[in-house]
Amino acid sequence: MSYLKFDKNLMINLEQSLHKEILRTNQSGAYHCTTIVGCNTRKQHGLLVIPVPELDDDNHVLLSSLDETVIQHGAPFNLGIHKYNGNVFSPNGHKYIREYDCERVPTHTFRVGGVILKREKIFITNENRILIRYTLVEAHSKTTLQFRPFLAFRNANDLCVENSVASREYQETTNGISTCMYAGYPTLYMQFNHKPRFVFDPHWYNGIQYIKDQERGIPYTEDLYVPGYFEIDIKKGEPIVFSAGTSEVNTRALTKMYEDEIKSRTPRTSFYNCLKNSAKQFYISTKHGHYIIAGYPWFKIRARDQFIALPGCTLSVHHRPDFEAIMDTAALAFDKWMKTLEPDKHLQGIDLPDVPLWAIWDVQRYSHDQSNEIARNRYGNMCKSLINFIIDGKHPNLRVDDNGLVWTDGTKKPMSWMDAANPDGTPMIPRTGYLVEFNALWYNALMFLQEIYDGVAEEQTNVARWKAISLKAKTAFVDTFLNDYGYLYDYVNGTYTDLSVRPNMVIAVGIDYSPLDRRQRKVALDVITRELLTPKGLRTLSPKSFGYNPWYVGNPEQRERAYFTGSARPWLMGFYSYAYVKVFGMGGISFIERMMIGFEDEMKEGGIGTLSELYDGNPPFTGRGAISYAANVGHICWVLRLLKNLDVV
Repeated sequence: MSYLKFDKNLMINLEQSLHKEILRTNQSGAYHCTTIVGCNTRKQHGLLVIPVPELDDDNHVLLSSLDETVIQHGAPFNLGIHKYNGNVFSPNGHKYIREYDCERVPTHTFRVGGVILKREKIFITNENRILIRYTLVEAHSKTTLQFRPFLAFRNANDLCVENSVASREYQETTNGISTCMYAGYPTLYMQFNHKPRFVFDPHWYNGIQYIKDQERGIPYTEDLYVPGYFEIDIKKGEPIVFSAGTSEVNTRALTKMYEDEIKSRTPRTSFYNCLKNSAKQFYISTKHGHYIIAGYPWFKIRARDQFIALPGCTLSVHHRPDFEAIMDTAALAFDKWMKTLEPDKHLQGIDLPDVPLWAIWDVQRYSHDQSNEIARNRYGNMCKSLINFIIDGKHPNLRVDDNGLVWTDGTKKPMSWMDAANPDGTPMIPRTGYLVEFNALWYNALMFLQEIYDGVAEEQTNVARWKAISLKAKTAFVDTFLNDYGYLYDYVNGTYTDLSVRPNMVIAVGIDYSPLDRRQRKVALDVITRELLTPKGLRTLSPKSFGYNPWYVGNPEQRERAYFTGSARPWLMGFYSYAYVKVFGMGGISFIERMMIGFEDEMKEGGIGTLSELYDGNPPFTGRGAISYAANVGHICWVLRLLKNLDVV
């Protein structure tokens, strides 16, 4: 039995099935995303969503959906589904679904009377092309399929309305047509491996609604253009392959293209395999280099998110070459930024104060995976340059004080990962001064560089410099952050100490070189376990702290205010689990294994086979935000590898 299979009873229950989404990417920025019944519930959903760099740095929905109709004895049975005003769903194609299986590729099996039809979707790697294969499993008489493409040609964050500007022109291509609705967009090619009949029958379908956007209190209704329909007879056992892409394809090669692509896929037959597949979907390769995108369906490439996610999304799933390709690109970006102080156009946020420290942490994880010598030879110069850049006072917003700690100004703009902002851009949580995770990462970076350069004669001046600062930083860290209750202040600015119990201290507890001793780490870990731990990660604020709100719901402003007031973040479990095993040894393994059950349960919820951006801080811990988030996937992969290879602790 498939690990990810859903039967007819769940599929026809829209209250359940509309909240389960499927995502596939091409590792070049394009993606396909919708619900498991094929009804789009977000404006970012679509069959073919691609970046169009000629227009902007956003994604754009070209092909929103493809409605199939089965025709037997002159009777049509439409397999599509859209939501309209008044909670009306039309057509009701979901009632024909017998089962849905996405072990290898998303596969629907439909039953319409005596017809059993299988539909399988696959994205071509590094190409803006999606293939859909239709196989007639059973039929007792002649069967014809019709295909109606719903076109959008819009920014994925906007909505389309009926207009007279949209071009209705199309050109015939081999076994299909090509069209482009607006100037500046690439041409969309829709082709089959068998010759269809195209009937030009242009219509606007008005008032299609997206319930997820409606829940968020943002515009949620749009009109989509259908130029006509394709019609093709299908024979039992003879597959029909549909291609939608931004270039013309050799239609004779479509069947082989599909088969070759499917061979490279890891079947989603386990919790680990689901996360491994999900991790690969965040990889982005462009002409500018290699990156990790922060999440889908609306996030972009963001430096901090990339470095938090990178080791887990690559090394923990045995993809070392991908780690190296992504880090090599980052090393070039860092070098340019340190010389010019100009933010990188592609790796957004490279100038944020903690980003260099996260990058050094990545190299530390790489050294665990390989060796100190290999890490030093490949990335030592980058790490050394970043540390000295900060020590020499060249970073625009990270200074080293006389006590060895690093200080940052977050009064005007958010500077940490807790970056919720007011409408005027000022931070909702003005974390300024000595931030606990910044200083934990700073101390760890100083100690790691001493480790990898130990015994390298020509670097002993640097080593002595780093050692002197780290000795002061360790003492100052404990004096500054550790309070009488055993937990760590979240940030300290002059005489002000933030008393909120937040999860940032877990980084100080769970990093390789912690400035805390074992007893101090255990006491802090007890507080974290008691007040912040949930089955879906660590809460961003303790229920005992002022302002606790575990529900990430409402309009955009309400959600922004609730972003860091109690919602749970799975990625913090990486540091928590690492700390727990280091403090409690083998006795902590069974506890961490039990905690993983809560994440495995999520494989069939929300974005199936992946992890959502965040979860409510109170039961039932519902997934919210982006349906797939790189940092969460990466750190749970790290935990799974930790449990398998305890010698890395």
